[in-house]
Amino acid sequence: MTHELDDGTALAAELLDLLAAQDRTLAVAESLTGGLVAATLVDVPGASRVFRGAVVAYATDLKAQLLGVEPALLADHGAVHPEVARQMARGVRERLGADVGLATTGVAGPDPQDGRAPGTVYVAASTRDGERVRELSVDGDRGEVRAVSRDAVLALGLAVSGG
Repeated sequence: MTHELDDGTALAAELLDLLAAQDRTLAVAESLTGGLVAATLVDVPGASRVFRGAVVAYATDLKAQLLGVEPALLADHGAVHPEVARQMARGVRERLGADVGLATTGVAGPDPQDGRAPGTVYVAASTRDGERVRELSVDGDRGEVRAVSRDAVLALGLAVSGG
C-alpha cells in the first residue's frame, strides 16, 4: 500500500466511485475487522449506489452457516486461512447478489488464534471473473491490525475492479 494509513475513507470512496462508473455492486464479509470495512464504506456519501451490505461472521460457525465456507475446511484449518477468506468473499458476493465480494479474516490479537500469530490476516476479493487472496503480517495493536486489514481489502477490491 502506498497511501498513508488514515480512516480508510479515501480508499473506500475510490472503490465506490470506480464500481459506480462500472455499474457494479459490492458486498463485504468481515471477521477480524468486525464491521469496520462496512462502516468505512457507508461513511462515503452515495455509498448506497454500490454497497449492497455486509455480513460480520465473527464466530467460526457463522462463516459456514451464513457464507457457505466448507465446514471441513474450518475444522481442519480454523478460520484464519487463505481458502477461508476466498470462500467468504465468494459466499458474500453470491448471497448478497453483488458483483464484487470482499472478505477479511485473521488474528487482531493480542493472543494467537488457530495456531496463527497476532497480525496474521487474509483478505480476499471475488468476482465472476476470478478470485484473489492476499496474506498480511501486520505489526501493531488490535486497532492497527484492523485498520491495515480494512485498507488492504479495499485496495484489493480496487485491484480486481481495474482500479
